[in-house]
Amino acid sequence: MTVTLADVAARARVSPATVSRVLNGNYPVASSTRERVLRAVDDLDYVLNGPASSLAAATSDLVGILVNDIADPFFGIMAGAAQSEIGGPGDGSGRAGGEKLAVVCNTGGSPERELTYLTLLQRQRAAAVVLTGGALEDPAHQAAMAVKLAKLADAGTRIVFCGRPPLPDTDAVVAALAFDNRGGARRITEHLIALGHRRIGYVAGPVERTTTRHRLEGHREAMKAAGLYGDEESVTVHGSYDRRSGYDATLELLRREPDMTAVVAANDTVALGACAAVRERGLRIPEDISVAGFDDLPFSVDAVPALTTVRLPLFEAGARAGRLAMGKETPPPGGIATIGAELMERGSTAPPSR
Repeated sequence: MTVTLADVAARARVSPATVSRVLNGNYPVASSTRERVLRAVDDLDYVLNGPASSLAAATSDLVGILVNDIADPFFGIMAGAAQSEIGGPGDGSGRAGGEKLAVVCNTGGSPERELTYLTLLQRQRAAAVVLTGGALEDPAHQAAMAVKLAKLADAGTRIVFCGRPPLPDTDAVVAALAFDNRGGARRITEHLIALGHRRIGYVAGPVERTTTRHRLEGHREAMKAAGLYGDEESVTVHGSYDRRSGYDATLELLRREPDMTAVVAANDTVALGACAAVRERGLRIPEDISVAGFDDLPFSVDAVPALTTVRLPLFEAGARAGRLAMGKETPPPGGIATIGAELMERGSTAPPSR
């Protein structure tokens, strides 16, 4: 049943006019009253009426792009590429030639902020939503996401995942473009094994993220296939996807495993921190310890030595997500596409010398 402005007014114990004033922001309202109204809006999941032109089409000219951290090139590249497709010339069927306004929503990795942004985009009758990066592996959050995305889809919003696996038990998503994180991690570990490395440390991302699990699984598959899978927990340290985490985790790995000859990092930013920790211990890269990353971010080729990594086509994936969000491209069969990962062998890895 559709929630009306009168329902919100009854829940907040105010008049419909007061609800309208709070939502439009065009009239002073006591802060306590305003909070009561907004709480009722959230509780009832009330969706604001958009402009008349939006009502006619069921959606507005707004598109939301959700990212964990816009300062991280991984997300910035995808968001920029998606925005270039979303904000570009349309087919001439809408206002201003059919272009859309793309708004980047920075969640900071918070599941609560992710849901809040989706609610705000729902209220604005967003034409499309693109969600980038790995998902939180929490059943309660996944259930809440499924409900929220279903409401968006029912209202006419096109939903696209970019670099994110499909969400279980929902058909609200137009397309899910998932990176081959397992395959990429397996290939880079196989590369190190082929060079002769046997004691390989792994700096993983946050435990609760799909990207972390998939990359770690690929690494361990390669180790097991080579007969090297033992006490993997002793040579694995989890942390954030940032440089500091790579630095701290690598120092811990070097303390635990003095004979370690290679480190695989969860991403290229983490790998930079790993390189700093290796050098601080007076070790050389790659002569004493090889270091490998993941993603092939723009700075990886300029590191000294250049970073061996796994290339994900971030720009291409973001642009495709933007086209899918705008209906410019046909969704893949079944709505799911796996995007390949390519090994980029550079100077930071070499056969072990000890």
